[in-house]
Order: sequence, then C-alpha cells, then structure tokens
Amino acid sequence: MAVQFIRPIARNTIAVLLFFVATLAVACGGAVATAPTEAPATPVQSEVPAAASPAVDGSGLKTIVATKELGVGKQRVAFLLTSPKALVKVPEVMVTSVFLGEGQAAGETKSAGFHLWPYGVRGSYVTEMNFDRPGRWRLDIIVEGEDVRGKAEAILNVSEQGGVPNIGSIPPLSRNKTLQSVESMEKLTTDFAPDPDLYQITVEDAVATGKPTVVVFASPGFCTSPTCGPQTATLSELKSGHVGEANFIHVEIYENPDEIQGDLTRATLSQPIQDWGISDLPDWFNESWTYVLDSDGRVYQKFEGYVTLEELEEALQGVAAKG
Repeated sequence: MAVQFIRPIARNTIAVLLFFVATLAVACGGAVATAPTEAPATPVQSEVPAAASPAVDGSGLKTIVATKELGVGKQRVAFLLTSPKALVKVPEVMVTSVFLGEGQAAGETKSAGFHLWPYGVRGSYVTEMNFDRPGRWRLDIIVEGEDVRGKAEAILNVSEQGGVPNIGSIPPLSRNKTLQSVESMEKLTTDFAPDPDLYQITVEDAVATGKPTVVVFASPGFCTSPTCGPQTATLSELKSGHVGEANFIHVEIYENPDEIQGDLTRATLSQPIQDWGISDLPDWFNESWTYVLDSDGRVYQKFEGYVTLEELEEALQGVAAKG
C-alpha cells in the first residue's frame, strides 16, 4: 500500500505509529517491507535487505547492525538486539570483537550502553571498537539482564577505507537546496511537519561561517527500516539548545519529494547524497547519515543510522573543546 503524505497533523502521532509497526516487524524476526524504489534517472535499491542475524543459542537473541559501513581504526558500532518477545533494553551488554580472516588481529572486549530513542519504543546499543585490519569480523555479544540472558553475534565487514567521507576529511561542499532556492517547503523534504530552520543554508555556505555544522541526510517520510528513527526531529531539538553556536542542515535523500506522493518509484536521488558517496554504499536503501563538521569543515564525527540527542550533544561538545 502506498504511503500517502499527511500534512502537517500530529507528526509525533504518525512517528509513533510507524515506530510501533516497525518494532513489531523486528520483534517477529523480519525486515520491514517498503515499496520498490527504482527511479529512471537515478536507480535506488529495490528492497531493504534482511537485517537480523540468526540466533546462536537457546535465548533466541538476534542482532540488527546499524553501522554497516566500517573502516580500519576506531569506529562507532551501533546495533539493536531482539528477543523472541521484544526488543532488548538491558542497560549494558558486553561486546568482544573477533577477526575471522587469516593471521592474528587485536580483538577487544568493550561494554555497549543502551540509548533509548524518542517515544520509548526502540533503542540501540552503542560502543567504540578498534579494528586494526580490514576483513570480516564477528562481534560476540553477551546479555545478562534480569529478564533476558544469552548470547548474540553480528558479522561485520571492515574495509581499508570507507566509501563515505571519513573522520578528519573534508567532505564535498554541497550546494543543497534551501528555502532561498526553491519556492516551497514541499520541494525540500518529505517531512510531515518540517522545521524551516533546517533549510536556510547550504553546506558550502555553512562551512564558510567558521562555525561547526551538523548535516543530516534522511528521508523522514520514508523512515521504515529497523535502524531508522526520527532524525530530523532530533536535529531540531539539538538546534534549539545551540542557537547561534552551529549550523543545522537537513538534506532530503530524494531530489523530488513533492512529486513522490507516497510512490518511491517516482523518486530520484538528490545530488548531495550522491556526491558524498552514500548512495553508492552496498545494500544502501535510504538509511540516514549524520555528520558533525568542525569549524574548518572537517568531519569530526559521523553516524550511520539513527543517532540520539545524547550522542550528538557529546559530538558538539567535542567540537567546541577542540576549538
């Protein structure tokens, strides 16, 4: 069934309903289905790949990896955990990295803390792992909660160098569309109730201000994958606490949001999503990416999939401390 655009009623209500539908699908062990998305001008992936890893013991725990684009070095690793009954929300789990290729590699054991997402429906575990060589890695995840105990695994593919702008690099200075370059908000975003402040400046002009910049690439109207969350709403909340301190930009994934009308077969990808290499990632569908740039326009931190307000606050504080 095609998703119809509803403007601008009860955005939170719509988001909650989408979250509950997606959560039920995840808890039942399946990927969230979406409409086929192939556009003549710029092809889009035709389906969301299956996300949950198989269970490895009697607990039935499964892992949904949010961070699939990983490179050598320190990397943010985020994942969701599901049990046969529901999403796992134990405050902390232990994660051990194991290299599956030839030769020895330095694995490590770290704790991963649970980050609750808005509306209290979903949440992800986040930690930082160091991968000292490219190849296939396995994460062994131990859960020891009051109501759920067991082991889960996740397989990761670590590349020598990722396909998107890396930490420390200067990304493309995109001339994304703004309210000054188009005649209506409908041409800028699929958001049901967009925040106009997020569409005031291009990435190029933002970097020229000498302030930190937070850029979110997302399609709010088609946020349906297990690792997708209300990223633009979180960006607006972040902006409200840092008025005048940084630039905040939402770049819609799709070039023609006003023409889609719930049918992604009409969609074409925006130029910035191609320039930044996001659309070329293996198995990418329309998952969000968030970048925090320092005052020189270099990538200070990057986030694949939904990132919480807490993590974004920490990144902005890090940029401020850097000076």
